Amino acid sequence: MRRVVLAGGLALPVLGQGAWNIGDDPARAADETAALRRGLELGLNLIDTAEMYGGGRSEIRIGEALRGVPRESCLLVSKVLPQNAVRPALFESCDNSLRRLQTDYLDIYLLHWRGADPLEETVDGMEALVKAGKIRRWGVSNFDTPDMEALWRVPGGDRCAVNQVLYHLGSRGIEYDLLPWLRARGVAAMAYCPLAQAGRLRGIHGDLLTGRTVREVAEKYGVGVMPLLLAFVLRQTHVTAIPKASRPAHVEENARALTLAVSDEDWAAIDRDFWPPTAKMHLDIE
Repeated sequence: MRRVVLAGGLALPVLGQGAWNIGDDPARAADETAALRRGLELGLNLIDTAEMYGGGRSEIRIGEALRGVPRESCLLVSKVLPQNAVRPALFESCDNSLRRLQTDYLDIYLLHWRGADPLEETVDGMEALVKAGKIRRWGVSNFDTPDMEALWRVPGGDRCAVNQVLYHLGSRGIEYDLLPWLRARGVAAMAYCPLAQAGRLRGIHGDLLTGRTVREVAEKYGVGVMPLLLAFVLRQTHVTAIPKASRPAHVEENARALTLAVSDEDWAAIDRDFWPPTAKMHLDIE
């Protein structure tokens, strides 16, 4: 699988697994565990969660699902709420996430969104967590270009490895300025909701799942719409995607995006329905 290599050598697969809402329903535990493990078998070993998801239930479910799996075979990402993003709350939140995930370190720890506390204090805390061996790298989420510029002005802010943002075919605003900014500085973009929550997020151009061109292109390549939507995100360089899949069949369908080679002509046809941005747009957040 193609990978995004971060400064320092940490390599992320371009396709991973999201875990929003996972762990909320005990009746779905078996399916969710099977989906996570099937993803690992397919090389989707980047697993994203957050302390906010279900008040920690997502992290608990992932920890249970990965019990017995060699730790080095997984790349675990979690996120801290902004109100907990300075010491000592930052260390407490990280320790709680580690306990719920049943691990002694996170591969990446993200600030879930920018809060009221100074970025200097969050960066200082994140760097302390790295030195303590509790996290390997740190990053941010839902940061627009001005937020990233502010972060870069903070001592140590340029050690941010990842910015996790909403990105899908119906929400392409980051292509105008944020993606180029991140690429130029070696920061990976991690796309959440790359399937627009199974089409529920309509975007500015309408419904992703019922558009004629999208359906026709998917049919031409013998896939469903979901792998095509993922392939759209993955054609960008230095981008990883973390779609949620709560059943093994969904994981297998998502993985088809990795081998989907869509022609420039067909992408151009999709662009005519879901056009790229021509000006700065407000950062979408879900």
